[in-house]
Amino acid sequence: MGDRGGGPLTGRANPAAAQGGIRETGGRFQVQSPRVALFSTVEHQKADWLKPAYRDQIAASAPAPAPARPESVTFAGWAEITEVMPLSEPALAAGLTPFHIWTEAWALERLAWKPQQPLLALCLRTYRFAEPQQVAYQPQFGGCRSWVPLPSALTTIGSVPVLSDRAYDQQVAAIQAVLSRVRTG
Repeated sequence: MGDRGGGPLTGRANPAAAQGGIRETGGRFQVQSPRVALFSTVEHQKADWLKPAYRDQIAASAPAPAPARPESVTFAGWAEITEVMPLSEPALAAGLTPFHIWTEAWALERLAWKPQQPLLALCLRTYRFAEPQQVAYQPQFGGCRSWVPLPSALTTIGSVPVLSDRAYDQQVAAIQAVLSRVRTG
């Protein structure tokens, strides 16, 4: 999710989740680049996938439908993927519920969707650009995506981290502690 309604650019959607879909090679998600430009992808969200506190924000901030191939795309921020953690058991996915905006049911449904491959929790160190940046539309921007590898046309100079280093490190440590506790039971 982008920065609308509790996404990565608000500091409230870490970790992000990925599993893979029809557009990924072999249907498996892979981190193509550790630095990514974040889309505002609220149009791909369904309110019932989100915890009640975030549902109204999604509905209120839903953009007008965009053309299938816009001339340009505007990015408000970017992220560095700092951690990739496989979640192969329901207890692991459920344990991360306090850290993101999705319902526990959504996470468990995603895990059950492709039981042969884990759901991946990704910690995103997010930054806001000094000013939103616009780049020409590229074919790899199409489809249901939350991010794309950071285009070279975007400059990260002047970007501001969404969370302080300390707050981000504490968040990642708390996520890792939960996963460790669940794994060791």
